[in-house]
Amino acid sequence: MESTFTFTAVFEKTEGWYVGFVEELPGANTQGKTLEETRENLRDAVELILISNRELTERDLVGKNVIREEISVDI
Repeated sequence: MESTFTFTAVFEKTEGWYVGFVEELPGANTQGKTLEETRENLRDAVELILISNRELTERDLVGKNVIREEISVDI
């Protein structure tokens, strides 16, 4: 099941590096020598965090009687 999510990325140029993070996802941060490299690194970080969170949740829910559904939030 593949989904597309949209997040807000924030980038800051520091001494020779770009640092990036996602406002809505604590822990999703990275750096790179160029802005494009930092963008790609951040996409990878977000993907890994979401996949890992999904796998950990699925493992923790094995054998439990749960309801799983998608929700939408407009901000």
